[in-house]
Amino acid sequence: MMTINVGVLLAVVVVMRLRRRTQARSRAEERNTALFVLALGIVIAPTPLGQGIFDVIGQLVNGISRAGT
Repeated sequence: MMTINVGVLLAVVVVMRLRRRTQARSRAEERNTALFVLALGIVIAPTPLGQGIFDVIGQLVNGISRAGT
């Protein structure tokens, strides 16, 4: 039996949609792409990869805020 990871499938869809030229997109296509990216973020967030990305971004923001003061 073959299984497919939803996160990988969404990542492939997002990459394929973002490769298209910007001028050729309608508002509906851009809205759909944004929804796919949001869904990908929701799927990835609870995984160890998502938590690692969250931690790295948190450290980056923390470093930038400390540098500004």
